[in-house]
Amino acid sequence: MEKKEEVRRKNKVVYGVRRSSSISFFLILTAFIFFSSCSATRDLSDNELMLDKVKVVADGKYKDINTYQLKNYVRQKGNARWFSSMKIPLGVYAMAGKDSSWINRTLRQMGEAPVVYDTLLARQTCEDLQMALQNKGYLDAEVELHVDKKKHKKIDAIYLLRPGQPYTVNTYTTDIRDSVIAELLKDRKTLLHEGMQFNAETMASERSQISSYLQDRGYFRFHKEYVTYHAQKDAAHHHVALTQVLHPYQVGDEVLRDTLHSQYGIRKVSYGSGLADDSVIHLRQRVLEENTFLKAGGLYSASDLQNTYNHFGRLGAVRYTNISFEQVPDTTLLDAMIQVQTNKPSTISFQPEGTNTAGDFGAAASLTYQNRNLFRGSETFSVQLRGAYEAIKGLEGYSNQDYIEYSLESRLSFPRFIFPFLSRDVRRRITATSELTLLYDSQDRPEFHRRVLSAGWHYQWRPQNRHHSYNFDLIDLNYVFMPWISETFRKEYLDNTTNSNAILRYNYQNLFIMRMGFGYSFNTGKMALKTHLETAGNLLDVCARSFGGQRNALGQYKVFDIAYAQYVKADFEFTRQLAGGKNDQLVFHFGLGVAYPYGNSDVLPFEKRYFSGGANSVRGWSVRSLGPGSYKDKDGKINFITQTGDMKLDLNLEYRMKLFWKFSGALFADAGNIWTLRDYKDQPGGQLTLDSLINDLAVSYGLGLRLNFDYFILRFDLGMKAINPAFETENEAHYPLIHPDFGRDLAFHFAVGLPF
Repeated sequence: MEKKEEVRRKNKVVYGVRRSSSISFFLILTAFIFFSSCSATRDLSDNELMLDKVKVVADGKYKDINTYQLKNYVRQKGNARWFSSMKIPLGVYAMAGKDSSWINRTLRQMGEAPVVYDTLLARQTCEDLQMALQNKGYLDAEVELHVDKKKHKKIDAIYLLRPGQPYTVNTYTTDIRDSVIAELLKDRKTLLHEGMQFNAETMASERSQISSYLQDRGYFRFHKEYVTYHAQKDAAHHHVALTQVLHPYQVGDEVLRDTLHSQYGIRKVSYGSGLADDSVIHLRQRVLEENTFLKAGGLYSASDLQNTYNHFGRLGAVRYTNISFEQVPDTTLLDAMIQVQTNKPSTISFQPEGTNTAGDFGAAASLTYQNRNLFRGSETFSVQLRGAYEAIKGLEGYSNQDYIEYSLESRLSFPRFIFPFLSRDVRRRITATSELTLLYDSQDRPEFHRRVLSAGWHYQWRPQNRHHSYNFDLIDLNYVFMPWISETFRKEYLDNTTNSNAILRYNYQNLFIMRMGFGYSFNTGKMALKTHLETAGNLLDVCARSFGGQRNALGQYKVFDIAYAQYVKADFEFTRQLAGGKNDQLVFHFGLGVAYPYGNSDVLPFEKRYFSGGANSVRGWSVRSLGPGSYKDKDGKINFITQTGDMKLDLNLEYRMKLFWKFSGALFADAGNIWTLRDYKDQPGGQLTLDSLINDLAVSYGLGLRLNFDYFILRFDLGMKAINPAFETENEAHYPLIHPDFGRDLAFHFAVGLPF
């Protein structure tokens, strides 16, 4: 094994030199492209100017104006800038020659042509900005355009906003020309009131809310165009007299002044497949009815219609849903027809993989069978058989040199709550999934054989407020046992008196885990919150202590002659977009996790311990290579065990920028580490203290490239160490920010999806 580690260290140095050369080449190429952008105006005619910069600024007296949002009304913007500074796409375009060779066509397609200043678009932008300010209540707003001609045929456009004093609504009245609707809206809370600042967006929201309110109460043919406003401006006092008008029913352009809007009811609800045999639907009648919110005998409701679409849409067995209404002649009754087409129930898939663990190459493959309508209730049943093989090199003292793994996993998922005492109404109000999982996993390594048996019953649900979601692991059982450990591994690591690694020994013992967990998440698109809490072993501990359970040689209680794990674990994540819009964002992420073993356990199970570094953590370190605390692995043999902890902290700040085509870039800074809550002598410097929380904080920075294919994102990140808590005696290793070494401090990451 020592020879193998020496080879790895040599390979690491060579790889570091290659990375340093690649970085130098990248910097030189970027500089060349940047300077090429300076000559982008060479092909412009004499009367053409390149639009360099566009600014939207407010008169100094009006600091409340959000000019960043108003930039969306600018019709012509300058060439794209990477990270708000370098016009790399323009430089790529400028590198192309005038002929139509392949390389020149490719450079033009990849790059971006210079933006030629257009006076018509500039005037239209002034009008759009003025209209936007007026819609916000600045009815006397003016917008001035200032142009600044520069050298090299470039021009800057500055839009100066003079909003003036905002107008307020001094009187607000309603003119509802339908007596029944007037009675319905009498107690409804409105967005409009006297004293508010005049705002067209608020008025539009009020129209939409009135329309939704009435459509949920039977007004099938009502729409927001029936609601209009009349505003009378008082320029002397900056007031607006506002009147909301709700018009009577009309057909085409003819207003039926004496006809009220009609309330429609549902006479009946029927189902069909839309196929040749319209009556055959491969779902039980009860399932159809439970997912239908339109009620025969009740009033029409747009919300019930949308809920019906949503609930049928989440059923895996359903491919297509269409709901149509037919009015019963000479009545205000509707017949609802729900057409449901189902997917083919069974599928089989095969997926090959290639693996590479520390230079040891291997292959894996999985075969999956799935039935998406097992009991004709859209229950999803799947069975996956997976096998993996890896040839291990340079491992001395072991008879077998191969790693073999195979697993069998099955899942049965119900698209509803399977739980007693829940009413039908509760089940219908939330979107829920109940899932049963079973797994058997077998791992044969030269050092040991490991078997895992697990079973669990889990719930996931989401209320009609789509921002919230919950998950509850009612019970999750894991039985980990080691049927065989080689004498060499046992002698060198587990029974070696000079190696007192309690964490290592604990993770190569038979173990039983019985846990329960609850999670909650909230996501608005710009802000996300995720929490999870789980405990294990408490019920078993109560039973063992109450009924005098047996103990092993270490004093641990046993179940089925196996010690059980006992711990509590809590995780918290918070992500927020601090600034930016569609093409650039500044995103902050905070992550904290704490787990504590107690009672029957002195050490957390390995699968429950935290690790740091990698593509989703502190990106200046490779995965599992940071911490705990200031701990540094001495021999590098089994650091995946020792470089784990009981607490994890992550702080991330990332600026994301749209580049061109499907490419986006990122600049990031990360900080964090892991710590142990107990003092394990095999991890010196790893225990959390008040001082170590600050002194052991690792910091890194870097840049990334993303390739967005809509359905998934490929991510490439280069991270550099800035502050290394596991420093050696020389100062350079403690502060790589001041004394960088690409071979030592650079880490490359490839991942699918964004880090947070």
